[in-house]
Amino acid sequence: MNKKPLTESDSLYDHLEKMSTIELLKGINEEDKKVAEAVEKCIPQIEAVVNAIVPRMQKGGRLFYIGAGTSGRLGIVDASECPPTFGVSHDKVIGLIAGGDSAIRKAVEFAEDDLEQGWRDLQSNDIGELDSLIGIAASGRTPYVVGATKHARAHGILTGCITCNQDSKLAEVAEYPIEILVGPEFVTGSTRMKAGTSQKLVLNMISTSVMIKLGHVQGNKMVDMQLSNDKLVERGVQMIMEKLDIPEEEARKRLRRFGTVRKAILGVE
Repeated sequence: MNKKPLTESDSLYDHLEKMSTIELLKGINEEDKKVAEAVEKCIPQIEAVVNAIVPRMQKGGRLFYIGAGTSGRLGIVDASECPPTFGVSHDKVIGLIAGGDSAIRKAVEFAEDDLEQGWRDLQSNDIGELDSLIGIAASGRTPYVVGATKHARAHGILTGCITCNQDSKLAEVAEYPIEILVGPEFVTGSTRMKAGTSQKLVLNMISTSVMIKLGHVQGNKMVDMQLSNDKLVERGVQMIMEKLDIPEEEARKRLRRFGTVRKAILGVE
């Protein structure tokens, strides 16, 4: 009999339906504490993929995430937050999900089981050799993701992956595998929990580190952020005040004149 994958292994807790609310919450929290430690063990693998991605993006390459279900949604969330946070164009970091955009809100049955569709979706976005691909699948065996990653690597595209099982098919086909071994879920097999949290943490680390290395942060400030609401405008004003040591009204005038925090600080149109 085949051994269960780690993501499918039995919860360390049982009779959940008989637990009080406080017992449930404490149990979930106890398991969540293990996630950051599991991610910490993967830092060398995360470092390797970041250092491989940066020079390609410096030459004009893009970063793609591809996944199904929770994994796909997490990739889309991370990609969608890069333009407002770092001021990059919406086609610089791209998230793809099995079943297309409609699957972001509602699961599309069996979409993840097509071994060829992921590569077709990447081709429709004109993926090329300067681009990088991160396949995301907690199980490490999702056909949509495995197939896309295998094809991409065969076409000379940099490939990484984020999975929560050891020695998976996805890790086998990716050049830069990241295996976050968070252990059994509180609810057996519910990988939207610890596995999903770990994937979100690693995606944060990859995109943030890449964007810092591409020059979109100065000091510790998001100088290229899009000023898309009043809160961000006020943050921008504060950043200019602090950097240039000028009064609020002068900082506000500079921001209105130059349009971005970076340009306001540098004083260039």
